[in-house]
Amino acid sequence: MKKIFFILLFFLFCHQSLFTWGFFAHYKINKMAVFTLPQSMNSFFLNHIHYLEEKAVDADKRRYTDENEASKHYIDIDYYSVDSPFIVMPKNWDDAVNKFTEDTLLEYGILPWQIQRQYALLVNAFRNHQVENVIRYSSDIGHYLADAHVPLHTTLNYNGQLTKQEGIHAFWESRLPELFAENYNFILPKVKYVDDVLAFVWSIIEKSHQAKDSVLHFEAQLNLSFDSDKKYSIEEKGNSNSKVYSVEYSQAYHSLLNNMVERQMRSSVYDLGCIWYSAWIDAGQPDIDNWSFK
Repeated sequence: MKKIFFILLFFLFCHQSLFTWGFFAHYKINKMAVFTLPQSMNSFFLNHIHYLEEKAVDADKRRYTDENEASKHYIDIDYYSVDSPFIVMPKNWDDAVNKFTEDTLLEYGILPWQIQRQYALLVNAFRNHQVENVIRYSSDIGHYLADAHVPLHTTLNYNGQLTKQEGIHAFWESRLPELFAENYNFILPKVKYVDDVLAFVWSIIEKSHQAKDSVLHFEAQLNLSFDSDKKYSIEEKGNSNSKVYSVEYSQAYHSLLNNMVERQMRSSVYDLGCIWYSAWIDAGQPDIDNWSFK
């Protein structure tokens, strides 16, 4: 029975992991954000860069032990309105609960408020010199903030299931970065202070949602014009073979998107650096140069 349980858990993990940036992208985003920080923070984060990378996917792993975790990674904002969801939805949590009920918000995602909550935890960790928690919360914010930059994390049609495009979620946020991110430009300006984190996050989600139609439209357009026999290929993954979108099809889609995935990854990196920096500022700019794990 135990063996069957772990087999089922394995396949659940494989399936669920399709609905996030993908481990590769999350690792990359957390790592590259370190290089956006000012000198007053850079040494500390560089000293813990491998830990930040390693913990970048902890939030996804918690989905299999915490039934409340999944809703923290998305917000299906078009459930509330197709035409003007960002006008209909109150930005403040209490106002949103009063208008739509907490159960409804939990069902359709609480991503912006989850980032706000993690931010408060990070500020408190900085303020109280809790080194391990600073790294832990920094990593978690990196994960959630990166999810906010994924257009398909903002819609009911999160995997193209409503438009007969099943699989597009992993295609956009996992397959494309794995194939092409090594050529992306992650040279970014130094970070800036964010005075209203919740408003900042909502603006990210709104921009991501605006890109949702392009994500779906270009793949549908490509599917109609592409030789169906060349759409997929078989690649070796670990000790087994897997059916994946072919390199040729992926390249064509990547071109149609006109660097969208690169832009969203770059924005994830920069915005994450801004959030880390702002939390440090709000904590009173503690001297973290000599901080280390006990």
